[in-house]
Amino acid sequence: MPAVSKITPCLWFEDQAETAAEFYVGVFPDSRIVTTTHYGEAGKELHQKPTGSVMTVEFELAGQSFTALNGGPMFQFTEAISLQVGCDSQSEVDHYWEKLSTGGDPNAQQCGWLKDQFGVSWQVVPNEWIELVQDPDQKKVERAMLAMFQMKKLDIGTLREAFNG
Repeated sequence: MPAVSKITPCLWFEDQAETAAEFYVGVFPDSRIVTTTHYGEAGKELHQKPTGSVMTVEFELAGQSFTALNGGPMFQFTEAISLQVGCDSQSEVDHYWEKLSTGGDPNAQQCGWLKDQFGVSWQVVPNEWIELVQDPDQKKVERAMLAMFQMKKLDIGTLREAFNG
């Protein structure tokens, strides 16, 4: 039996849990599908899913446990919650931005946020950005923030230039 994280985000899909988990595992290194469960006859009057269809997919992305659930159309993702990806370099930002935004909603891209093809919101953020906005010099932080507000995908070089004035 796989180890269970203390806190595991559960992503509710209508019927794309397996496809989404496989996609995410292909985007992030050190990731894997852990186990898949299937609907049975028990509770069919409630779940209304075909017997044998995928119910959940347990997966890990870079060591973080997730569950993907095929729960039906009752709930949809919103930008009220997003998954943040910390990146060590601009090439890493570029990689995750390209992979996660492919097939997603281009109108939902701003300030490092994007919505993927499954409707899940992500923040692709250079780790250096976090350091910049924590600087005690608020004039520098304000310049960087103004630059960030003009971006979809974050460009650390441009943010750094704005920060430095």
